[in-house]
Amino acid sequence: MPLPVLVLNGPNLNMLGVRQPEVYGRQTLADIEAECRARAGSLGLEIDFRQTNSEAELLGWVHASRGQASAVIINPAAFTHTSIALLDALLLLDVPVIEVHLSNVHRREAFRRHSYVSQAAQGVICGFGGQSYILAIDAVASLLGIAPEN
Repeated sequence: MPLPVLVLNGPNLNMLGVRQPEVYGRQTLADIEAECRARAGSLGLEIDFRQTNSEAELLGWVHASRGQASAVIINPAAFTHTSIALLDALLLLDVPVIEVHLSNVHRREAFRRHSYVSQAAQGVICGFGGQSYILAIDAVASLLGIAPEN
């Protein structure tokens, strides 16, 4: 079995389901985590799912993932548009990084269309709500040479 896939979530994602449901949907982060665990398990993958509102904690998790994760899926939330430090940390990794967003950031405010994180990501998935995470897990499986069963 490969090393776990680290699924990182940035600020305010702990408020999913109540924060702007017209934009982010009604699923909670716990709902998304459960779906991710089920999909990953069906592919023989383990996930380590985390959320923080702290940029420093997020950076620490990225640093600690070196040699401990087979891939990183990250929804950096607002840090997407602001954190060069997060970009620098992700560039240290030698595993696939997939950037995920619930909403289609390209249909929103202009400031949301710029991502520092994208420069470190193998791919970006946005606009599919919680399904964006499932698509990212499938992409990781493909990059790791794991064929889906369905």
